[in-house]
Amino acid sequence: MEEDILTPDKADIENYKETDVFAWANNMVQYKDELKIDLFLISKTFVLYKTSMAKELKKGLEPLFIDNILEYILDGVETGLKVRGFEAAEEEEDVLQRTQLVKVEKAREVLNFLKTQEHEIETFKEEHDFKRMKGILARVTHPDITQQIYLVKVLPQSNVMSGRVGWMLREGKFMPFDADAALRIPMDNQLLILDQDIYVFNQGKLKVLFGYDAKEASIAEKKVEEIQTNFRLVFPEGVTLQQMVMGKKNIIRKLQKIETDKVKQQQILDHAEELDIELMEDDAGAIIIEDGKALDRFVNLLNDDYMESNLTGIRYEIIRKKPVKPVEDKSSPEIK
Repeated sequence: MEEDILTPDKADIENYKETDVFAWANNMVQYKDELKIDLFLISKTFVLYKTSMAKELKKGLEPLFIDNILEYILDGVETGLKVRGFEAAEEEEDVLQRTQLVKVEKAREVLNFLKTQEHEIETFKEEHDFKRMKGILARVTHPDITQQIYLVKVLPQSNVMSGRVGWMLREGKFMPFDADAALRIPMDNQLLILDQDIYVFNQGKLKVLFGYDAKEASIAEKKVEEIQTNFRLVFPEGVTLQQMVMGKKNIIRKLQKIETDKVKQQQILDHAEELDIELMEDDAGAIIIEDGKALDRFVNLLNDDYMESNLTGIRYEIIRKKPVKPVEDKSSPEIK
């Protein structure tokens, strides 16, 4: 089944306001001992679960999620820490990377569900199985703070211990672990979501948690700009090509290698007609990209992913292509 296009809300893009993580950290210092922190588990299929915990544990959430990040950012003021766009910056010392939440489809889905349907979220219980959980999300609130604050961490399976196989040491003696499971939350800084921005302390964690490869996305954005320069395209009202490409992993992967200036618009149209691939034009001769299927067909044509067999006449969509190298003529004498 074709992957649906989940385009970001147009208002989210047009109303984007860059956040100031240094001002945020400085402001948080006065509230950090009075914060309310709610924890949610994120499954491998991006289902959220509430957590219920003892009061003793709640007291330790602020040091676990907030202190290290505040220390890193505030110390960074003194050491020259810079914030750069994640897509353009390499992971390096004294650089904190950032990307817009609207670009990370799965993160956007998870937070939208939390904001609009929290009442439907189940509380995590033993039968839900820790092995199916991939991350933990902390929502941070305070009556005097208007910003939306979330901290997200990968939950390694090595940090989860089942009561069926665990031992524990008590008073110098090993004995069976007497709980259903134990969980150790990573201490390192990973992801901070602040309003419409994601601050990335570890870029590998962003890919593991939400499947977002910023470098691929950056190349795809540039390829989209090239396509719009070299081809005349029209889209549904209020939708852009950049929006349609967001979240379409197959399209993003193909765009990595496409050379957009190798073929002309008329060649694409002629090739589509030869292969009986539907590609519509408007009255002005622009190619109509009305939905995800039309986008797939256009990119496949641009990537030369269709062929007709000279042997059988059957048309194919090529999944993988490997150029055939010419056979060397070994009968010719070698020139020394």
